[in-house]
Amino acid sequence: MVMGNYRVCYCFTRKFKVTEAEPPSDVKQAFKKYSGDGNHMTADQLRRFLDDGDGHTVSISDAELIVDRILHKRHHHLAKLINRKSLSLEDFHHFLFSTELNPPIRSQVHQDMTAPLSHYFIYTGHNSYLTGNQLSSNCSEVPIITALKLGVRVIELDLWPNLSKNNVHVLHGRTLTSPVKLMECLKAIKEYAFVASPYPVIITLEDHLTPYLQAKVAQMVTKTFGSMLYSPESENLEELPTPENLKYRILISTKTPKEYLETGDVIRCSSSQKCQVSDVDDDAWSEDKSSKSGSDKSDHDVETADLLKGKKSPPSPVYKQLIAIHAGKPKNGLKDALKVEKDKLVRRLSLAEQALEKAAENHGQDVVRFTQKNILRIYPKGTRITSSNYKPLIGWLHGAQMVAFNMQGYGRSLWLMHGIFRANGGCGYVKKPDFLMRRGPTNEVFNPKAKLQPKTSLRVKVYMGDGWHLDFKKTHFDKYSPPDFFTRVGIAGASVDKVMKKTKIKEDNWTPVWNEEFTFPLAVPELALLRVEVHSYNMSEKDDFAGQICLPVSELRPGIRAIPLCNRKGDQYTSARLLMRFEFI
Repeated sequence: MVMGNYRVCYCFTRKFKVTEAEPPSDVKQAFKKYSGDGNHMTADQLRRFLDDGDGHTVSISDAELIVDRILHKRHHHLAKLINRKSLSLEDFHHFLFSTELNPPIRSQVHQDMTAPLSHYFIYTGHNSYLTGNQLSSNCSEVPIITALKLGVRVIELDLWPNLSKNNVHVLHGRTLTSPVKLMECLKAIKEYAFVASPYPVIITLEDHLTPYLQAKVAQMVTKTFGSMLYSPESENLEELPTPENLKYRILISTKTPKEYLETGDVIRCSSSQKCQVSDVDDDAWSEDKSSKSGSDKSDHDVETADLLKGKKSPPSPVYKQLIAIHAGKPKNGLKDALKVEKDKLVRRLSLAEQALEKAAENHGQDVVRFTQKNILRIYPKGTRITSSNYKPLIGWLHGAQMVAFNMQGYGRSLWLMHGIFRANGGCGYVKKPDFLMRRGPTNEVFNPKAKLQPKTSLRVKVYMGDGWHLDFKKTHFDKYSPPDFFTRVGIAGASVDKVMKKTKIKEDNWTPVWNEEFTFPLAVPELALLRVEVHSYNMSEKDDFAGQICLPVSELRPGIRAIPLCNRKGDQYTSARLLMRFEFI
């Protein structure tokens, strides 16, 4: 029990108590069912309860370890109780309300990791070097380190010549962002690549370099990563390697260096025969919107002209040999770019979020078919100056492996990204659902626009919450009284599955008890995310944020679970949590 004070009307002090709510009736019934005498639950009885919960076998030694940990934490000052070796009802409730001992999803990698890379959603960053907004923030290796620690597996670097044209900087081109040296970024990737996950890190390079600097990059990359670097024996890959085979390896993905002398391939000429290079950038802010006058030519335009006049040699083959996943943008229209033919080699295609929306509308099944073998990367539109993000579900529903996000941004879209990559032990690779990989006898594939019927339903019960008084100041939510908490709970996923509901408001209580149940029919449960938000009601202003989390529905453990809550950035609070129950019906 925690005592505190509130000063009301500046005239008198209002005392309040933070009390521990008693176990919900469902917890009491479970304890009575498995404890035998209804007074104490032994380790073996706890083991049987756990076995029945989500079908995973628990050893007696694991159950004994749980009992010991709970007793030492709750009764460390009472030797008699520590030696009891059984749990009381309150101890059992404490176990169920522990996010460490009773989490909603498992923390182990459990999916098949021996399929080609194209069979997985991959945790992907956009402009991974930016510390803030897209126009004027600093570039640094620090956000790259932060992303890798979170489990991000795809790091994007924009490569530009420095002012002296003798070295390589990483920055957001044609903006006010301050550069960081490429070598600093490479060193950071090497050191932190496998802190959170052993599975491969892919570096996507947006290359704006001369052949000389490309050769220099090849040297830097080779020297930095050494044997960690994966270079395919042949550039003509018909199938990508598997995450399992690429453990602790670094892959480079970029466009093939321009074969300038092969006319009709990359160089395109106007009617006046002034040759220009096709757009080489994925990012709208980096696109060259200059006129065609000589003074406004890009580095690539000048370089191309020099090559055609014989002033320079074609790019060194060393840089080209580094590329594990060849990238490109549609040249002859999207329909042609999405063609999947037997003689076409594996490649990566990049589309802006708006282009994906058009592709989904007009060529939805072609996109799904393309992503069964090839990599599709989606990136934010250039107008997202504040590093905001788009809705990721449209990409996932079409099989896009690399839904690239601004990891330094905020908001519900990023929460969904965090949510899907909590799956599969948080390793950064999540196996795509089987329905996205299937083909029918006449080459038909999943149609994202089809009207789908529910396959199953998820029943969610929100029992109670606790821990805010430990994570927040007493006056954080209200200067004069305890908070008025309510919970919003719902589904993000296919359009037919999207819904949000909310509990009643529990006034003036740091440990709210709701005991409310909700049922969610699911047509695409494989891609559904459970959204949970807690707010404190504010009559005169916007409700106060009190925590959130997104969880992959396909990984939820049935039964009563402790749900950790995170702040707006996605960092988990120390104590704030909910007690909930999940049931598939």
